[in-house]
Amino acid sequence: MTSASASGRPAYELRSRQRGPSDLLLEVWQAPSAATPELRQPRRIAGLGGHKLLLAEGAVLRRLNTGKVSLARLRKGESRRDGLPEELALTMGLLFKLLAPMRNVTAMDNCARGIEAMAREEAAYWLGMAMHRKNPRRVLAALRLLLSAG
Repeated sequence: MTSASASGRPAYELRSRQRGPSDLLLEVWQAPSAATPELRQPRRIAGLGGHKLLLAEGAVLRRLNTGKVSLARLRKGESRRDGLPEELALTMGLLFKLLAPMRNVTAMDNCARGIEAMAREEAAYWLGMAMHRKNPRRVLAALRLLLSAG
């Protein structure tokens, strides 16, 4: 049991897999814990990889550095799991969900900067809306519109 699950808080992890040179896949997962009794097995929140991850690499690395998570020394074919603090998991999950379908580099950069500037509660609100609504695409489209306009 992780320290998060032992303390009654939700538990999250970052799963990273080096698929090839310059091809890293990052995924945020929620692990079962005392705070989430309905969760029997890990649930994938979001993932980002390949060239889209390269475009948002600066924002992702800045966020991971604040959580003391390093992606160094992953070789091709290797995978790793690192525990994530709740705040970092919320913002990374939202960032990955938001950027995955996007193509416009400028809009992606604006969205990444907007998520970086969000408070923990705001990121939790938007991620919850994107995960539990009937039409999550509409929620994400609205957030993209709000963030890419700035």
